[in-house]
Amino acid sequence: MKEVKIGGTSVGDGHPCFLIGEIGINHNGDTEIAKKLIDVADAAGCNAVKFQKRTVDVVYSAEELAKPRENPFGPTNGDLKRGLEFGLEEYQEIDRYCREQGILWLASCWDEPSVDFIDQFNVPCYKIASASMTDDGLIRYTRGKAKSRPILLSTGMSTLEQVDHAVEVLGKENLVIIHTTSTYPAYYPELALRVIPTLIKRYGVPVGYSGHETGIASSVAAATLGACIVERHITLDRSMWGSDHAASLEPSGFTRLIRDIRLVEQSMGDGVKRLIEREIPIQKKLRRK
Repeated sequence: MKEVKIGGTSVGDGHPCFLIGEIGINHNGDTEIAKKLIDVADAAGCNAVKFQKRTVDVVYSAEELAKPRENPFGPTNGDLKRGLEFGLEEYQEIDRYCREQGILWLASCWDEPSVDFIDQFNVPCYKIASASMTDDGLIRYTRGKAKSRPILLSTGMSTLEQVDHAVEVLGKENLVIIHTTSTYPAYYPELALRVIPTLIKRYGVPVGYSGHETGIASSVAAATLGACIVERHITLDRSMWGSDHAASLEPSGFTRLIRDIRLVEQSMGDGVKRLIEREIPIQKKLRRK
């Protein structure tokens, strides 16, 4: 299986799982909340945090934006979408703060102007959101901007044939396929974790997992099944307003997740059965013959 490098870190078979704290829009339009979430990810041992960037008037129709939707920013869906969207000043602060903390950041870009916007920060990789993986134009545009940087392709809401097509458009060089189920929160029978080794065998590229379930055991299992990247949404409090908080992990859960993945990595061994030195005195004590 191929490997990629994200910000100088090798990602793929034989390397530690690359862990991403998905902030997305859980900052609720507030950079101070965003920085607190960056702190949570950094303290837990994450490699990177991820945001999402959308040009609201490109991604959504005028009709969709005009729909009534009471929210902290106003009475319409457009008020909500614009209120949650960070601009240049906010991302400059995020970039500065992440560099100060020594943690990488990236973003999923939902449209071409957003790709251009994020590119100015020289992010270590790009992510194609599940909502965008059938948008050939955006995929090609992202590949052109990414150049030699990796692209993470999220595959929620998709058939295997659609994934085949997206991989054909992107090419396999510097590609990581991300298995995910796009329900929020996802139910455990929906997760289909055995798809992870299926994707590894089918495409021969690193495969990751993005979870939207409420617990941590399944994400640890994903790493055990070969996911070289594990991404989970994080929140300060699951009861906060916003559509993604309920499918996110609070700081204590997120910290336990990373701890458990690292413990599992230590436990896997190299596949060779051998007598270890600490067993020898036990062997002498317990075996009659």
